[in-house]
Amino acid sequence: MFTPKYPPQDTAPAPAVAAAHTTAPVPGVQAPSPVVPAAPISQRPTLQLTPGATLALVGSGTAVVLVVGAVLVSLLLAVAVTGVSVAVVAVVLRLLVKDLHKS
Repeated sequence: MFTPKYPPQDTAPAPAVAAAHTTAPVPGVQAPSPVVPAAPISQRPTLQLTPGATLALVGSGTAVVLVVGAVLVSLLLAVAVTGVSVAVVAVVLRLLVKDLHKS
């Protein structure tokens, strides 16, 4: 259950390496560096987006941003309304306590 699951190895054949041609070294001349074969090409398909899929992605991203924005604004509005109502209750209680002390 907790062991990692790796994707299967690429099944592309390894590039053939040409046999190295050896010659006698010439004094004062540097030997050319050996040719390193290129990395194997992946056989996995590439993801290609059609114009319709791109439009759908943009539309869904816009919808997500609008919904998250609406939720955050409503939460902020709820906090503001709660704060105002607590302030009004505090003022009313203060007036009531002040009126009680006068009489």
